[in-house]
Amino acid sequence: MFDRMLGYYLVEQGRLTGEQIDQVYDKQAKSRARLGVIAVAEKLMSIPQAEQINSLQATHDKYFGDLAIEMGYLTPEQVTKLLSEQGNEFMAFSQAIVDLGFMSLDEIAGLSQEYANKYGLMESEIDALKCNDFSRIVPIFTKDADEKTVKLLTIAVKNVYRLIDQHVTIGQLEKKETVSGECVGYQKTIGRDLLCNSISGSYTDLQKMAMSYTKEEFIETREDALDALCEFINCTNGIYATQESTDGEMIDLEPPIYITHFANIKAPVVYSLPVYCSDATVYINISDAGKTEIG
Repeated sequence: MFDRMLGYYLVEQGRLTGEQIDQVYDKQAKSRARLGVIAVAEKLMSIPQAEQINSLQATHDKYFGDLAIEMGYLTPEQVTKLLSEQGNEFMAFSQAIVDLGFMSLDEIAGLSQEYANKYGLMESEIDALKCNDFSRIVPIFTKDADEKTVKLLTIAVKNVYRLIDQHVTIGQLEKKETVSGECVGYQKTIGRDLLCNSISGSYTDLQKMAMSYTKEEFIETREDALDALCEFINCTNGIYATQESTDGEMIDLEPPIYITHFANIKAPVVYSLPVYCSDATVYINISDAGKTEIG
């Protein structure tokens, strides 16, 4: 995540042009493959096995390597080896800048510290951002939210990373009474926790997110785009319900609903998290299901 955050900052500060940062991202992408791709290339897994793990990630809050071990496809030693071959995303970003002759590693380190100072980030928080440790990242941006909201948002951001865009970034959580969107998809939980999880934004941006999620080149109708995002919301809520339900206190899900026209999400408190993915900006919103009105 920090590669994109610092990349935006470098362009904003005039240290790199938009064309240069695109060259950096392109070179970075070519040097860092997905773990499943490497496993198949190394003949440690078959293509169907890798695809099965990718599908499981839609309903399990686990990394590719952890699921591959559980399924018996890889050993812990093999996963460690594959991770070392894959490399660190931020290191690949830094190396691309150096290889293209845009900056030295010392300059990148200095600008990273400048960014941390400007936004009040501690060394441990920068480390979490560089490692894509979402369990540590999301709390940095959601300090005013309650524990349940942070847990659900953490699962949501992890799912964006796993299923939509590995270069997702997020902004600071906002606490509102009303969130508006050109289109809205949402789902409410029932039982022990009454939560409303919604995605809002412009149709163009929601369509981009939906196309990345479905891996389709084009989604023609608003209904199809919102239906895909409701499926994403359902995956996120399903993981939350599975993790949080106990024998005595169950959490269930109402059917997801979408609104293809302008709508407002109203509640005494709506926590709204900006999410930047697939060249789009959308908002993941969490509120009390029993006190939320959408329309």
